[in-house]
Amino acid sequence: MSYEMIALLMFSSMMLMLLTGQRVFGAIGFVGAAAGLLLWGTGGVDVPFSAAMKLMKWYPLLTLPMFIFMGYVLSESRIADDLYKMFHVWMGPVRGGLAIGTIGLMVLISAMNGLSVAGMAIGATIALPELLRRGYDKIMVTGVIQAGSSLGILVPPSVVLVLYAMIARQPVGQLWLAGVLPGLLMAAMFIIYIYVRCRLQPELGPVLPEEERRVPMAEKMRLLGAGILPLAIFAAMMVPFVNGWTSLVESSAIGAMTAFLAAVLKGRMTREVFENSVRNTLGISCMFMWIILAALGFGAIFDGLGAVKAIEDLFTSQLGLGPWAILILMQLSFIIMGTFLDDTAMLVIVAPLYVPLVGELGFDLIWYGVLYTITTQIAYMTPPFGYNLFLMRAMAPPEIGLRDIYVSIIPFVLVMAVALTLVMVFPQIALWLPDYVYGK
Repeated sequence: MSYEMIALLMFSSMMLMLLTGQRVFGAIGFVGAAAGLLLWGTGGVDVPFSAAMKLMKWYPLLTLPMFIFMGYVLSESRIADDLYKMFHVWMGPVRGGLAIGTIGLMVLISAMNGLSVAGMAIGATIALPELLRRGYDKIMVTGVIQAGSSLGILVPPSVVLVLYAMIARQPVGQLWLAGVLPGLLMAAMFIIYIYVRCRLQPELGPVLPEEERRVPMAEKMRLLGAGILPLAIFAAMMVPFVNGWTSLVESSAIGAMTAFLAAVLKGRMTREVFENSVRNTLGISCMFMWIILAALGFGAIFDGLGAVKAIEDLFTSQLGLGPWAILILMQLSFIIMGTFLDDTAMLVIVAPLYVPLVGELGFDLIWYGVLYTITTQIAYMTPPFGYNLFLMRAMAPPEIGLRDIYVSIIPFVLVMAVALTLVMVFPQIALWLPDYVYGK
């Protein structure tokens, strides 16, 4: 059997295992381990062993539990509630102001947690009922929650970019900085869309009633201070790192400790909050470590087969495609896979093929990490089986049906596609900040 046929058999076996509902790391790890034993006999056990050693020696991986703990502390201690109250009071007089404030809330939640699920949970439980109660159009606000929550995997500290960094062997710090400007650009485009549409159709996002806007200035300033707290935590973590005073791991420890102290000082660090935060941190961290371990083992087998060279030869020599055409086909395949897989599974499945191929084609792997993440965001909201669609269905009130959820994401997917195109055409949107910081 040719190496190309073995690679194809491995890939199809892994897809079949995933379709049976097995855990992602179990399916990928089993196929990789079985292929290693069949190809190299007992010597094949060296592949997962070396992958495990590589994982244990990867110092930046320590950032993962730190940032997840920080996000859960801020979420469980209800500090996110203060954020929404701030946006509610300050953005109420603007048409569509609460929807715009919800996007701002999602950006800050992303900067606290790094997971899409956290933003969706907070948006659906805190923001969505308030928006519906105040007469906002249910289809528009459903799209706002889904689009805003997707920013969690792009704005640092993104957990998905940590996973990409490990598999692509790229610096986590550069990837996080590369995600800042594209994430803010996308958030700004969402806000402009909401503002313009609510100006053209005022009934979609009415202003707050006069009596609700009569809030004493002292209360407004108090809420502003409460809302700025997460920003202060983020600044305490990122400013030393950007200026080179601390390493990435040290900054993550500062962020976790600052969030913990903030919850203590506000009197919200109860035993229940601490226990839930630690349990969730342990569960998520272990899940990602198993997935990374399986991905490294599977990728090593693929490298040993030379499958990347075979695929490059197929695209360039046999099909005659140029580098940009191949890149666009890769992005389309992510969107198709995103209809039935989450971002982690997608990355682990195709990273052994795509990441080395992108390097061979002459593209920057930091820039490609941002492209992958934006494409994943689009895939999250693409019917029929987009990840965010079903999360929203599980969390939304009964009056929001599946059809409303599907229709709501259309304009936001188009906005994200425009943002993706801009980052592809102008790579410096992603690369300027890491080049500036690391160059300095």
